[in-house]
Amino acid sequence: MKMNFLRLIAIGLLSLVLAAGCATTGDTDMGAKAEAEQAIADAKAALEQAKEVGFAWRDTGKIIDEAQAAYDAGDYATATALARKAEEQSLTAVDQYYLQQAKFKLDELNEMSGLTAEQRDLLARANEAYGNQQGREAYDLASRLEASLAASSMSYTVMTGDNLWNIAGSSSVYGNPYQWPLIYKANADKINDADLIYPGQVFTIERNPSAADVDAAVMHAKTRGAWSVGAVEESDKAYLAR
Repeated sequence: MKMNFLRLIAIGLLSLVLAAGCATTGDTDMGAKAEAEQAIADAKAALEQAKEVGFAWRDTGKIIDEAQAAYDAGDYATATALARKAEEQSLTAVDQYYLQQAKFKLDELNEMSGLTAEQRDLLARANEAYGNQQGREAYDLASRLEASLAASSMSYTVMTGDNLWNIAGSSSVYGNPYQWPLIYKANADKINDADLIYPGQVFTIERNPSAADVDAAVMHAKTRGAWSVGAVEESDKAYLAR
């Protein structure tokens, strides 16, 4: 009687162990399935991002299809691995796009002069991110700097006795009268003859022109040649066309 009781206990314990093992195996399978499903969803989302910027790799979609086939066959580990590979490809492609776009922006921004301390910090961080191949961060920082520069223009209302020479030479503008062509070019839609402006006109003054633009303006001012009020000089036309 005692032996039968002990056998019943042993059988009961074995049943519990087997049941626990089955539950664990089932939970593991469900976890692997969920992981694979999420990996495929992440890969598809990343591929859409790459397509939006026109930088999707040719074989990424095929890899996702292979991941989906492995998932359908119940091979969740393979499905997850393939999906993660596809996601990494797309994220790399997107970063390559933003690296390219950041370079275009930084090539111009690095030529800017007269930046504030905050703007110089943004530029330094953008260059650092670009150097570290962090395309999206470099692009975002460069874009923030561009927005800051765009907001740093000022308006100037022409007063009696004003001319472009003395406006540019004002300490509140450029502090250099030879930079007057910058004002002329920025307001070409309002100025016909650079030697004839009128009280009440409102000009936009770019506070942070690039070094190249400043050099071109100063060169034009110094080599403009003879001029007369009421006529548009050919040299001015050539400067505006650059």
